[in-house]
Amino acid sequence: MCYTLYLSTSGLEDLARCNSQWVHFKRLDDDDGQPPAILKNAQKWFVGSMDGCSCRFRHLADGDFAFEEPQDWMEEDEDSIRATRELYRVIASLVQNGHKVDCLDLWPETEPVEIRTAAVRLSEVSEEAFRLFENHHFLFES
Repeated sequence: MCYTLYLSTSGLEDLARCNSQWVHFKRLDDDDGQPPAILKNAQKWFVGSMDGCSCRFRHLADGDFAFEEPQDWMEEDEDSIRATRELYRVIASLVQNGHKVDCLDLWPETEPVEIRTAAVRLSEVSEEAFRLFENHHFLFES
């Protein structure tokens, strides 16, 4: 089982130009099936990390959901921290350029799962504190 991260944007930019060792954007097309209907914008992307899946981003699976900088006691992987920072920069750039952006972080379940929606004000969430929350749909604002 792997996390799956989807992103949608109103921008027409080719996000594949942002691909790096840590973050990979793949435009979703008809061959990929239907992306989740909850995504609000026309341009839809799968976002993978260095392993191809979306697992190597910073995720919070349960507990109190809050944005926090990495903590020494959590022993987060440096590659995951770097991948998440790069993802944040792409999202922030899109939002700063006036585009709408949302993303959906899913953990595959055998049973239907409740998706929570949360507005994320990038002016209040730093690059260092940003992380994804399992089964959450983020709507990004400046």
